[in-house]
Amino acid sequence: MSRFTIICFCLFTIFTSSAQDTWRGLIVEPENRCSPYDKKKQYPYPQSVEDAIVVQMGGHVYGPYTGRYFASDKETDIEHIVAASEGHDSGLCSASAETRVQFATDMLNLTLAAPKVNRCSSTGKCGLDAAEWMPAKNKCWFANRIVEIKVKYSLSANQAEADALKSVLASCESVEMIFFPKADQSIVDLPTPSSPGALNMYDDNKNGRITCSEARAHGIAPVRRGHAAYIFMNDRDNNGVVCE
Repeated sequence: MSRFTIICFCLFTIFTSSAQDTWRGLIVEPENRCSPYDKKKQYPYPQSVEDAIVVQMGGHVYGPYTGRYFASDKETDIEHIVAASEGHDSGLCSASAETRVQFATDMLNLTLAAPKVNRCSSTGKCGLDAAEWMPAKNKCWFANRIVEIKVKYSLSANQAEADALKSVLASCESVEMIFFPKADQSIVDLPTPSSPGALNMYDDNKNGRITCSEARAHGIAPVRRGHAAYIFMNDRDNNGVVCE
């Protein structure tokens, strides 16, 4: 084998390895919305799954993100651990309709959460990934479950999400869901940030704004309303998405 052939082979190996970086069975690559997203049409689920979630939790109407017990499931939302929009941008955009419905109704990916924790707000989970949002409680269970779901559906994780998951799981002795004592109802009912502020993470030139070039370099583009970086970006047409 000539020196030229050896060099070419080595370069090909390095390039292939870099293009297909993996962690715990997940391909680590930027998110990619390869087809339009419509949650109601593409990821439908019946309201009856809420009862199935309660049964799965031993009859408890329980929000694992905050350790809170509820009087009934009328006080909770059905929560997708890996959000439908996150799943769509991580590989399901090219999946069959049947696979998308399976994902939306898979008990592995379903839990309960208070509306203010689940929905889009300054503190809500909305469609954020693990680099952008972590629960106040049950972080180890949450991080491990994300890995399980993404591996099951062959979904990717961007570098920031993979790093956030690694950071949590590195210190976990157990990944089982913890049911906190009911007496501990004084706990905070809001999530905690999973990482430093968006400017610290994505504002490379430290000018107080996040550009599309910086967003793409960090693998978070397109950036949607609800993402921690969005408020530091310029949404010129005010459609809720930057760097499409």
